[in-house]
Amino acid sequence: MHGYLLTFLLGIADMKADIHPNYREVVFQDLSSDLIFKTRSTVQTKETIKWEDGNEYPLVKVEVSSKSHPFYTGQHKLVDSGGRVDKFKKRYGK
Repeated sequence: MHGYLLTFLLGIADMKADIHPNYREVVFQDLSSDLIFKTRSTVQTKETIKWEDGNEYPLVKVEVSSKSHPFYTGQHKLVDSGGRVDKFKKRYGK
């Protein structure tokens, strides 16, 4: 076990070929807010966008991000649609 760990730590071990994803720079756009950012990802997309550096990058459109998700924006509310909680309480007691 120690020999494998030492080999791993020294970077001597060969990585298996063709099993690791290819990371590339990708632009994410939150459709429900004005957030747009560039990061590295393995996600595949057919759309592209011209970024502020003049280069073209793959574009991934998302419905929710940290800019629009209620948990991160502080707008999180418990919504009881159709009185489900009350129905549960009536059916099963307290």
